Formats: sequence, C-alpha cells, structure tokens
Amino acid sequence: MTGNIYRPSENARAWAEVDLSALKHNVAELRSMLPRGCGIMAVVKANAYGLGLSRISECLQREGVGAYAIATVEEGIELRESGIEGEILVLGYTHPKYVKLLNDYRLAQLVADGAHAKALDSAGQSIHVHVAVDTGLHRMGIDSSDFAAIESLFNCDNMIVDGVATHLASADSLSENDADFTRMQVEKFYAVVNALKAKGYDTGKLHIQASYGIYNYSDVKCDYVRAGIALHGAMGRVVDTNIKPALQPVLSLRARIAVVRFITAGESVSYGRTFTAAKPMKIATVSIGYADGVPRQMSSNGGVCIVNGIKVPILGRICMDLLMADVTEIDSVAPGDVVTFIGKDGDEEICCEDFAKAGGTITNDILCRLGLRLPRVYINGGR
Repeated sequence: MTGNIYRPSENARAWAEVDLSALKHNVAELRSMLPRGCGIMAVVKANAYGLGLSRISECLQREGVGAYAIATVEEGIELRESGIEGEILVLGYTHPKYVKLLNDYRLAQLVADGAHAKALDSAGQSIHVHVAVDTGLHRMGIDSSDFAAIESLFNCDNMIVDGVATHLASADSLSENDADFTRMQVEKFYAVVNALKAKGYDTGKLHIQASYGIYNYSDVKCDYVRAGIALHGAMGRVVDTNIKPALQPVLSLRARIAVVRFITAGESVSYGRTFTAAKPMKIATVSIGYADGVPRQMSSNGGVCIVNGIKVPILGRICMDLLMADVTEIDSVAPGDVVTFIGKDGDEEICCEDFAKAGGTITNDILCRLGLRLPRVYINGGR
C-alpha cells in the first residue's frame, strides 16, 4: 500500500471514505461562481447522495449553507432532528396525510401539480410551499401555459408560497438544440414569474439551476442554485461545460484483499466462466461486491482498481460480496492490502466518473447505490 490512505480499522473489509475538507472547498468554489445575492440550496436527498445525510448536512451548515433540498418527509425529519436549521424543501411527492409532519418539522413542500395543491390545501393546516412550474421536463409541476392554475396556488387558504422553481431538462448539454431548449425553458419560467409579479404576488425565492445549470448557465440570476453532485466534486458524466470549476472529489471507495491465489493457463475466474486465463496469473480476491455498490458488469467494461499504487484490471463477474483482480505484475501483495476503486493511491487515481463509466451508469447512481453495510469514514474535518 502506498500513499496517504486512511485505514478505519484492521478489520474493516470495505469502506467509503468521505473527505469533509473537499466538501468545504467545493462549497467555496461554487459560491465563487454564483451571481451576487444567489445562495446554495444543498441537495442532500438519498442520504446526501449516499455519503450520510446528517454528517454531510452538519458540515454544510457549519459552512454557512442555509437551505437544503430533500426528496421525502422522512429525510426532512432526520435533518431537523440532527439540528439543521434554515429552509428545508421536500422536492418529492408528499401525500396530503403528512401535512401535519410538514408543519411540525417546518418543512416546505414543492407542489407537484394542481391536484396535489388542492389536496394539500384541503388538509386544513398551514404549510409553506414552493410552486413547481413545468417548462419542458414534464415530470413535476403545473404547465407554464396554465397561468390560472399557477396563480390559484397564491390564493389558497392554507398554503404560503415561499418560492417558485423549475428544472432544466438538458442543462448538461452544450449542443445548439439543447441550449435553445434550455433558454426556452428559462424564458417560459420568467414569463410566469413576471406575470405573477405584475399582479402583485410575492414569488419568494426563485431557483432554476441544478449542478450543470451552474456550470453552463451561470448568467441566469436566481435566489438559489440547487447544488447536488457538484458539492461532491463530481460530474454526472464527463461532458464539456462553459465553466470548469476546480472541485475536489469527496468520496473514496476502498476495500481489502482477502485471498491471493495462483491460476494456470486455461483456468477461469468467477461465475459464468466469463474470463479465462491465457497464461499463469496471480489474482486477488477483494472483499467488496455488488451489494456494496460495485456494478456487476464492471469487469466487462474495462473496470480497474488500484493495488499498492498500481492500476490493475478487475476479472470476471462481480459477486455479491467479492470480486477478483489481476495482480500478476505486483511483486508484493498480501491479504489485508488496501484496494482503491474510487480515489487516489500513490500516483494513480480513479475518479468517480471513470468508475461510473465502467459500470455503465452515471456518478449520481454510483453514489446513491453505495451499500448500507459500508462504513462511512469521515476524514479531514469530521468529528
């Protein structure tokens, strides 16, 4: 093993290492990109993209982040019970029977559509909401062309409108067609906002951009940007962007070697015999698998890992709890050695984007599927 790798204990089979100093750096870097008066709404849904809802949010709060977005009421309750103040916005659908919880825990709710608004209002308790305007994603929100339905939300008996939002469908693409579509979405959004303001309504906090919207449409002036994957120093996938922020990766994924063995030419490795050795080989069985979040198809897509500072290929099908790697060219390798799947070891590095590409998916998916049995180890600012 080489490099500065944190070892949580001599017994840990695998772990996710979370660098809180990198998270703090990313907050500062993103703030430097935002227009005056625009703040970060940290998207911490799905257990803060798999890295730990409470711990990540506590770190963000210490850095002065005052607004959070989650997907469920349960996530909002966890934040409040962890001492998170400021605004917490539930982005996902919430059944009207949970209105009391929204009220009790001071959670704002994104309104899914007109029927959702009516049901929430009919529950009979005062709640804070953000109005979702559908400008082309066609997922949640009231269609931007239905101004009467949007306006009606400002006249409900039990809903206090704190903000208006939309979501961009193709902000990660700089193609002319996608850029035109994005600009059209922004224009539709502001046409609705301006019409509401002209009729005397307070539209509250406005938010349009998620992470790629920050990189590619930083000129769009809003009150919040909804930063999610950007906070973790990763991109959903590697694409060109107008702004190339100097973000730092927050996650490293590591495991230990369990067994080192030798095989001869003609012998196969793992289920289905999808890999057959063409020559004598030394292989390491590593204590991590698809139950921990390593995509099962990774070896067939050129997946690699780092063993003692050297990149080596993953062999055969990923198992639930184990996988095999080719360590033939590494002179000194033994059970207990640390294997890196995301992160740095010595002069080598595997970024989350490359790991995700080998797994046939995006980084958001990789982070969210990290297995619950993986300890989250917080370094450089943890407590």
